Amino acid sequence: MQNSLADSLLIDNYQRRFQYLRLSLTELCNFRCQYCLPEGYATNGHHKFLSLKEIDHLVKTFSDLGVRKIRLTGGEPTLRRDFTDILSLISQNKSIVEIALTTNGSRLLKHIPEWKKAGLTSLNVSIDSFVPHIFQMITGENKLQHIIDGIDKSLSIGMNKVKVNTVLMKGINDNLTPFLNWIKYYPIELRFIELMETGEGSEHFRKYHCSGSAMEQQLIEQGWQLLPSKPLAGPAKVYHHDDFMGKIGLIMPYSKNFCNNCNRLRVSSMGKLHYCLFGDSAVDLRDLLQHESQSNLLKQRILTTLKIKPPTHYLHQHQTGINNNLASIGG
Repeated sequence: MQNSLADSLLIDNYQRRFQYLRLSLTELCNFRCQYCLPEGYATNGHHKFLSLKEIDHLVKTFSDLGVRKIRLTGGEPTLRRDFTDILSLISQNKSIVEIALTTNGSRLLKHIPEWKKAGLTSLNVSIDSFVPHIFQMITGENKLQHIIDGIDKSLSIGMNKVKVNTVLMKGINDNLTPFLNWIKYYPIELRFIELMETGEGSEHFRKYHCSGSAMEQQLIEQGWQLLPSKPLAGPAKVYHHDDFMGKIGLIMPYSKNFCNNCNRLRVSSMGKLHYCLFGDSAVDLRDLLQHESQSNLLKQRILTTLKIKPPTHYLHQHQTGINNNLASIGG
């Protein structure tokens, strides 16, 4: 399958092309991470997340428009009972060359073989510390070793694209040493993500935010070298070192020109299209996901409203958009 950006019909006013869709499957989560849902998910009985049929129509439409990579997010997407069915459905679409999952890893050890068989090609696991008591403090769960065992299982069955996501927090997990010790012999990419301000997390942000640039400077001083970006990749700057099997990625949304190369769109678990994680508006697609005969109208709505995508987020001005936490559209 040709992966050229020229394949994509999704072009905004700033000549950015989009082949990467982040699709949230649920807002539910079984962890209580400090920076996202510190009190846990509050069930809303009125929420009906996208059905398998609606997801099918959505994926077909976006693939027709040039999307080649889909990342399944949440909440915790694997809490859906039909998660394996969703993977199988998407994998049948030959235009989609990468099906990725972002997960807290709680169900990884038991289910990764069936997920891989169903079509999963890429895996991102959230681990905010490799020190057990710090991990538990951040997530509210004492499952660090269980999640690491799940990563080991994933590697053992041939999952070649495995990454670990760490949200960087000042004074809590900003010490590089435990992370470097872990990736010394692990062929994975460990990505540090700057803590981002959300509507419900402003106080936490003010207390714990630290710039990834300081960590980047440490890596450079220790001999790490920047790798070129790959097609369909996200916004991480990836570094490698000859003495380490693993790599280090840095996602720094507060850095200059971070949004210039944006290549991804987001759809929430309720069927709303978000052109920016921190945007102040969203476009409802759900009414056009009911029948295949609506495909042309759906494409027209997506292409027309893509013109409202802003040139950048406004996090520097503490404008966090319409989403109160990252669970609503998957971070």
